[in-house]
Amino acid sequence: MNPRDIPTEAFHASGAEVQAIDFGYVRSPDQDRATLAQHPIVVIGAGPVGLSLAIDLAQRGQRVVVLDNDHKLSIGSRAICFAKRTLEIWDRLGVGQRMVDKGVSWNLGKVFLKDEQLYEFNLLPEEGHERPAFINLQQYYAEAYLVERALQLPGIDIRWHNKVTAVQSRADGALLSIDTPEGAYQIDAQWLVACDGARSPTRQMLGLESKGRIFQDRFLIADVKLADEANFPTERWFWFDPPFHPNQSVLLHRQPDNVWRIDFQLGWDADPEEEKKPENIIPRVKALLGADAQFELDWASVYTFACLRMDQFVHDRVVFAGDSAHGVSPFGARGANSGVQDAENLAWKLDWVLQGRASPALVSTYGPEREYAADENLCNSTRATDFITPKSEVSRLFRDAALHLAREHAFARRIVNSGRLSVPATLHQSPLNTPDTDHFAGTQVPGAVLLDAPLTKQGQPTWLLRELGPDFTLLVFGPAPTWTRDLPGVKVLQIGIDVIDHQALAAQRLDALPRTVYLVRPDQHVCARWRTPTEAAVRSALARATVAAA
Repeated sequence: MNPRDIPTEAFHASGAEVQAIDFGYVRSPDQDRATLAQHPIVVIGAGPVGLSLAIDLAQRGQRVVVLDNDHKLSIGSRAICFAKRTLEIWDRLGVGQRMVDKGVSWNLGKVFLKDEQLYEFNLLPEEGHERPAFINLQQYYAEAYLVERALQLPGIDIRWHNKVTAVQSRADGALLSIDTPEGAYQIDAQWLVACDGARSPTRQMLGLESKGRIFQDRFLIADVKLADEANFPTERWFWFDPPFHPNQSVLLHRQPDNVWRIDFQLGWDADPEEEKKPENIIPRVKALLGADAQFELDWASVYTFACLRMDQFVHDRVVFAGDSAHGVSPFGARGANSGVQDAENLAWKLDWVLQGRASPALVSTYGPEREYAADENLCNSTRATDFITPKSEVSRLFRDAALHLAREHAFARRIVNSGRLSVPATLHQSPLNTPDTDHFAGTQVPGAVLLDAPLTKQGQPTWLLRELGPDFTLLVFGPAPTWTRDLPGVKVLQIGIDVIDHQALAAQRLDALPRTVYLVRPDQHVCARWRTPTEAAVRSALARATVAAA
């Protein structure tokens, strides 16, 4: 079946039905061309990262070919925790509300030692944000909604059953050899983006590698569907050394469809094939849920994880994003979330270059920006893993002391690490930032993602992030100077005129006074701010943010 002929209701089906969708193989006209087909952008991999990138580019008017060697969505829940920032990106791509409607929203987490709660934490303690800190949503649902959105956009050509078998990179593009059920063919890409996962065949074909640590421990994922509503609230619960799984750790989350994700630490000596057998999984689950618990085993997997990254993400016209560029442990939900942020960072830069509005040097800035973000994620992920799975007697003594102190002391709770949960990186050293010349308080420094805030527009509620333009936005607190009308490709948003900051949260979060101005990039990162800017200062910051000043 042609993917564009799949009825919309298929994407609203149950988990089992969504996973069973077969997109089928469709012969491409490129396979019958007498000459080599040329495409401006080719994306390898139709997972959350590749699809997010393709949708972003297509919404900007670009044509994108997406190649995937499979013909179905992900099997099993896989990535389930999607962070506030990812939801905000997906809002811009037209799928955020679908994700939130289906997903299980949560802000609260609890940490236990044995059977005692040590403390709880709130990831979004303040009001005035459109999106929750996290939703839990099986990856196959996320992919289904992204595929459905992609099929609505004529600029996206998803080719299922298209396996890339060779990549020849050069300074001005890449030649791809592709295998299909009806034979092989080749295409030429002006830009190639590899979103093909942790084992990235593209990376291997180019003789590149990821470096880092492989952790000697194994974990069991068990997704169980309960017959009745569980007694657990919609929170993230993490146990150290629980009585039902002594000397190990356990993580519990709720997913849609009354499915619960349980991660059991097993130890390095565990046999993965034995541990995946239902007769070995069910007793572990009953030990947690109770001997009388009624449930079905929905999906299970045993994994060993690593913290790895490539030295460089950009190689001439081949760019790596998501797990193909960097891999982290699942603790902290940093994998898929950071990958979607990769896609957002890259999309507008590719668009500007292909439009002739910027040189390829703009795409090159994707490298240091997202390599910096990857290093931050790898650091947090490694620390979490070392805390959860201490490999020496000294580290175990330190961990256990921190856990016992955390019962009563706030300082110790900051040491306890059951997975520092994903937040967007602040790109402090980005070459696209213009350093402050005025004093500001707060976190909204150049390089930070702009914080959301509730607004009203013509008497109706709206949100700050939803009012930003597709390219650069100049936020002006008060009337904008007349010269702002002549800034090309810049949306001017006057706070107090175009929109009303009725709760004063936008001004509070941005430490804004009358006449304060923020320049926001297309990916919603702040790149400059002033108390009272001149036209020359704003134009200089725009040039810097597009590498025109290089």
